[in-house]
Amino acid sequence: MDVEQVLLLLVAALAAGWVDAVVGGGGLIQLPALLVAVPGQPVAAALATNKLGSIAGTTSAAVAYLRKAKPDTKVAVPAGVLAVACAAVGALCAAAISSAVLKPVIMIVLLAVAAIVVLKPDLGRAPRLVLRTRRRVAAAVLVPGVLIAFYDGLVGPGTGTFLVIAFTTILGMDFVNASATSKIINAGTNLGALAVFAAQGHVLWAIGLAMAVCNAAGAWLGARTAINRGAGFVRIVLLCVVGALVAKLAWEQFG
Repeated sequence: MDVEQVLLLLVAALAAGWVDAVVGGGGLIQLPALLVAVPGQPVAAALATNKLGSIAGTTSAAVAYLRKAKPDTKVAVPAGVLAVACAAVGALCAAAISSAVLKPVIMIVLLAVAAIVVLKPDLGRAPRLVLRTRRRVAAAVLVPGVLIAFYDGLVGPGTGTFLVIAFTTILGMDFVNASATSKIINAGTNLGALAVFAAQGHVLWAIGLAMAVCNAAGAWLGARTAINRGAGFVRIVLLCVVGALVAKLAWEQFG
């Protein structure tokens, strides 16, 4: 790997960490960069190395948010524990499911997310008072900790975005606190998937560790940006990331 390829990956990791910390979707930047810069490796190597970079970023963002924002640890901790196991199961199943089947489903879900954010302009701008019934709290643990975590191990793109929307709709959080809470679960999903990929020998450790440092730095900056700029800024970034994810998946499916 030459110097230009290494620089591309490090810059991509820095940018991915920033985007992921604000609203999720950093894999949209980091994973394609790996596929371009390391063309001789199998796709599993790119997926595995992407997880190594991402886990450093999500952990860094979680720490930054803990100091300034208000993540719901009563929900995030049990969901994060579940996420480790469910993402690992997703990673084990990754080879058995065709991406041609999954991509149209993901596009539909992302378009639904965009529609919700556009049609409900007040969503996530400020906390909403919701009655925290046992059923609602259980949903806030199981949807991110099981369903979204399994999806992250299986495919990955948009996981952070799905987590943010889950917390704003189920628990009435604003976008900043939803992002803060989602980082704890996202660290769990990355850990579970990375453990499986590492056991299978797919991780490119040298470049992955360098990318992890850059991803962590970008995530720290992204978390501080989200906290300082507020929920309105996060909403704009969310719509941009969703649009970019849909465009990328559409190009891969139909382009």
